[in-house]
Amino acid sequence: MSSESEAKLLERCRRGEAAAWDEVFDRHYSAAASFVYQLGYNFSMEDVEEISQETFLSVIRSLDSFKGGSQFQTWLFRIAANKARDYRERQHAAKRGGGQKTISLQDDDPETGLTIDLPSSLPGPDALIMNEERIAQVREALDKIGEPCREIIELRYFADLSYEEISATLDLNAKTVSSRLSKCLDRLEEIARPLFQGANEDVFPSKH
Repeated sequence: MSSESEAKLLERCRRGEAAAWDEVFDRHYSAAASFVYQLGYNFSMEDVEEISQETFLSVIRSLDSFKGGSQFQTWLFRIAANKARDYRERQHAAKRGGGQKTISLQDDDPETGLTIDLPSSLPGPDALIMNEERIAQVREALDKIGEPCREIIELRYFADLSYEEISATLDLNAKTVSSRLSKCLDRLEEIARPLFQGANEDVFPSKH
């Protein structure tokens, strides 16, 4: 899909064309759900679907803030990562006795008047680059490494973004992205090594 056709599609969305929104969902929903699943946090498939729906609701509400400085999917993945973290924090709060109201996407969005019609199918585990056990181990290591390393590693290896896309997303020059990623992977390797004892493969085969 060319950037021009994407830009035209998003412009139609800004005009409130329901068919255009349907096409955006068809093109990007599965990729967003796969990204959320790979982030881990021990999410069930129901969790992934709810997070993905919240992500697209946020996209609808904030599309005007997307200025095209990066690929649309890059922007979408960053929203998804934030929603996943928010969702995880709500889960922890609920376990401590708190509660959060669940967002329903069955009603019309008050800002756009659109009803979100999302695909119901999610990619199966065989379509993912890591199994659940490996995801949990990597997530544990990423939780320990913290920001900003966690974000740049997620964008590179979970969202599969290029250095140029990461540069645009994080507002960093390409050399800084390369240097930071290399240092962060070195730190991740130190943290992850005890978790992966006995494995014959690296957590991330290459820094490039």
